Amino acid sequence: MDPSDMPFRQLKKDVFNLLIRDDFSNSLAQLSRLPGRQVVNPLFSFLYHTDEIVRWHAVSAMGVVTAGLADKNMESARVIMRRLIWSLNDESGGIGWGSPETMGDIMARSDLMAREFSKILVSYVLPHGNFLEHGVLQRGLLWGLLRLSEANPVLTCGAASFVLPFLSSSDPFHRGLAACFAGTVGDTDAIPYLEKLILDDTLISLYTDFRMTSHKVTSLATSAIAAIKRKSSFSDSPC
Repeated sequence: MDPSDMPFRQLKKDVFNLLIRDDFSNSLAQLSRLPGRQVVNPLFSFLYHTDEIVRWHAVSAMGVVTAGLADKNMESARVIMRRLIWSLNDESGGIGWGSPETMGDIMARSDLMAREFSKILVSYVLPHGNFLEHGVLQRGLLWGLLRLSEANPVLTCGAASFVLPFLSSSDPFHRGLAACFAGTVGDTDAIPYLEKLILDDTLISLYTDFRMTSHKVTSLATSAIAAIKRKSSFSDSPC
């Protein structure tokens, strides 16, 4: 059956089966061949799934599908991004779970989308902007900023000084993700904060390379300090 003619329930089942596969790189290749405007609807629903890896795989899949759409039909990709942005708006009546992460992943995969929407993602960390106050959403935002910074750090420089307070957060996920971000953008102002995390043995689970991996905050902070010093010594800091 042509995927574009497939009933939504069957399409959702097929997408779910791809999201739970261990060889997720192959799943992404298959998802990218499905009609983008049809497959995004089930993917949106999986951003709220109770299984952590299903949620994260949905983030990656949304990134691949939307970036692919941007190359063919930019307006269709914009519609998806606007839907994610709307979900983070108080007027939407929702929470916006998964939206900051998905925005970051889309922009990491598409320069076109990054140039157009990166300032909006950055605005969610600005006290004078569209600051996200929910702690769990802030985790997603930090991950999204980190994801974008890995692909195009210059576009996230405006967030650097506003990420610093998260290095002192009571939430270990905030501390760990903020440390990774500081290292990626080479923020020398973060070093005093990072040095205070050297003895932080809290273990957190982060999504990288399509899987969940465990890290101690101390190791993330140590790696970030080394990355910042390396970038500084070579005058290679993007910010």
